[in-house]
Amino acid sequence: MPIQKVGVIGCGLMGSGIAQVCAQAGFPTVVREVSMELVEKGLKGIEKNLTRMVEKGAITEAAKSEIRGRLKGTTSLGDLKDCNVIIEAIIEQLGTKRELFAALDALCPKATIFASNTSSLTITELATATKRPDRFVGLHFFNPVPVMKLVEVAKTIATDPAVYEEMVAFGAKLGKTPVRASDKPGFIVNRLLVPYLLDAIRALEEGVGSTEDIDNSMKLGCGYPMGPFTLLDFVGLDTTYYIANIMFDEFREKRFAPPALLKRMVLAGWNGRKAGRGFYDYSDPQKPKPVIF
Repeated sequence: MPIQKVGVIGCGLMGSGIAQVCAQAGFPTVVREVSMELVEKGLKGIEKNLTRMVEKGAITEAAKSEIRGRLKGTTSLGDLKDCNVIIEAIIEQLGTKRELFAALDALCPKATIFASNTSSLTITELATATKRPDRFVGLHFFNPVPVMKLVEVAKTIATDPAVYEEMVAFGAKLGKTPVRASDKPGFIVNRLLVPYLLDAIRALEEGVGSTEDIDNSMKLGCGYPMGPFTLLDFVGLDTTYYIANIMFDEFREKRFAPPALLKRMVLAGWNGRKAGRGFYDYSDPQKPKPVIF
């Protein structure tokens, strides 16, 4: 069945971005949150993004109105029952996601494809909460979704090859570059990125260099747009710690083990930019200062 209507569950930073790109690609899109307050907050964020695109000349005012007209916010799962594909982008908790997919499984026709935007959990474990593991994939977008061109499309050993190819094609229709990944924690990007970030923390712990010097070395020596500590603060130290623990549980390799410093910072609530403090102090967001340990 060709994809004609898309459902997105979660209207936070990732969910609203996914809903926006789906609507921009011409798909009527229903985005669901647990309260109208959260729905309206997400839709306002989309409105702001679209307005910025108009101001930059990327789209016309008429195109903005058309995109906005394809979006519908709701608090009811029932409003997603006629969607051909449903993309989940809620809190990264296995039990909560499985409960959601079990409810969707009972609600939606057998042909509906389910996808999760998870960046760390096993797709197979999510799929077993349903009776359609053959119609279940990982669809991992990157933040900010409207800007980042990559989407990882992950298949399990049970995913129907035709469904998988349909979702790869769907990613391309959204204007993204889809990459094929297997169902292993971290997929491709985090499998390579997380050990790099953890090694940077270990290098700091071992006195290889200062926070600022390590960041500048990777920016100027490797051409990275930002250093590992700036990136850690942007992603969130709590998020990185959570993903690293999941990957370590899966692989039992030291390179995925969270360093002691990361654990202490998360326990202290120093979770990065969103907390005002991480490897940098954001008292003045325009001029972050490296924290001295």
